[in-house]
Amino acid sequence: MQISHKIVLTGGVLGAATALAAPATAQTLDVTLTLPRLSVAEYHRPYVAVWLEKEGAPARTLSVLYDVDKRNNGGVKWLRDIRMWWRASGRSLTLPADGISGATRAPGTHKLSFVAGKGGMTALTPGKYTVVVEAARENGGREVVRVPLNVTAAGGKGSATGQFELGAVSAVLAR
Repeated sequence: MQISHKIVLTGGVLGAATALAAPATAQTLDVTLTLPRLSVAEYHRPYVAVWLEKEGAPARTLSVLYDVDKRNNGGVKWLRDIRMWWRASGRSLTLPADGISGATRAPGTHKLSFVAGKGGMTALTPGKYTVVVEAARENGGREVVRVPLNVTAAGGKGSATGQFELGAVSAVLAR
């Protein structure tokens, strides 16, 4: 003998059940960066590292964009050309790293989003942070842009501009 039950949720009960099942909104840090189109004889897409600094805390790598498709993970060999990132945290990172590693990007504006609890991003407490973006190109230059980010209970935002390898860089933290 098989017994079946049917439960019908109406109005307020359904709304309450849905509210309990919905996850809380996580912090999201959106970093928008511009890779300028350069008129040079031999152009190679830059390797780019994005990391977060807070005084008194170790640097947190958020993203590393490099040639992830090179045979035998050969793109890793050139990551030390992103010198400041390499010294801050790159040399201790095992690559490729889930949620952090990605392919190089073509010239243009790119938005990278980082959600607290995924990849290298953790929830940010109020305070003064710096989002650092460093780009290095084969047969090209290297540039670092530092974006001050004052985090409050409501979030935070900041921007800065590079001169050669990087254009406008902005960071917005939403809660």
